[in-house]
Amino acid sequence: MYVQKLLNFVTMRRLLTRVINRVLLSELFTPAMGFEAEIHVQGRRRMVVGLGNVGMEGTRHSVGMAVLGMLATRLGVADRWRGDKHVSGEVIMSEVQDTHVVLLRPRLLMNVNGVSVAKAAAKYGIKPEDILLVHDELDKPLGKIAIKHGGSARGHNGVRSCIDCLQADVMPRLRVGISRPTGKTSVERHVLGRFSTEEQEVLDSVLVQSVDLLISQLSQQDSKQDPQSSSSSSPAGGRRAAQKTKKRERSASPAEDSAAAAQS
Repeated sequence: MYVQKLLNFVTMRRLLTRVINRVLLSELFTPAMGFEAEIHVQGRRRMVVGLGNVGMEGTRHSVGMAVLGMLATRLGVADRWRGDKHVSGEVIMSEVQDTHVVLLRPRLLMNVNGVSVAKAAAKYGIKPEDILLVHDELDKPLGKIAIKHGGSARGHNGVRSCIDCLQADVMPRLRVGISRPTGKTSVERHVLGRFSTEEQEVLDSVLVQSVDLLISQLSQQDSKQDPQSSSSSSPAGGRRAAQKTKKRERSASPAEDSAAAAQS
């Protein structure tokens, strides 16, 4: 009986979230929103989104925003963030080689981040396959990162919202490990909590490696890849999922050892 009630609750919550997504998307795109998109008419366009909760940028759940902030710093545009009510978020327009890039920080709760993403995609004329989502990943230890090329949300509410609002699941994702909670700490308390001092030392290396990987992805000439493929990395370089790249493997670094110690 308890299990059935829990399933009903989860189902109703997901349905409610979808309804909220639809309501917030009711004013998706108007001609008045489009003048800035004209800047990017020529050339390839991509968007990088740091998923998270508005007002909770320093928490584990909003680590995607931390990665996006580091990317903006690397590109030399960290002082260009500006609010855009038409996309319910903050944006920066930049370039990586010959690719026009929109950086997006949704100013909504995680469960409806997709509303901001869909509005920005419409405004700047960016296809779902050219939208790179950056988000936290419970099922990866702190110190591990991985690229996932499309597919299901794997239980992540922010990604689920993006899939629902864009009506597509082809968006590549950079998954940043935050580890699962230990002891009696609930998942909710864990993801909404801040990194410890020891974890922050590992995170600093993760942010650098995440930005390296993002720039590599943005520099690729062809963004269309096998939607079922996935690759992973760590501050030490990590390991590729595909057997053909196994020769690129490198051993774990002290940063990963620190991550393991932080979990014990």
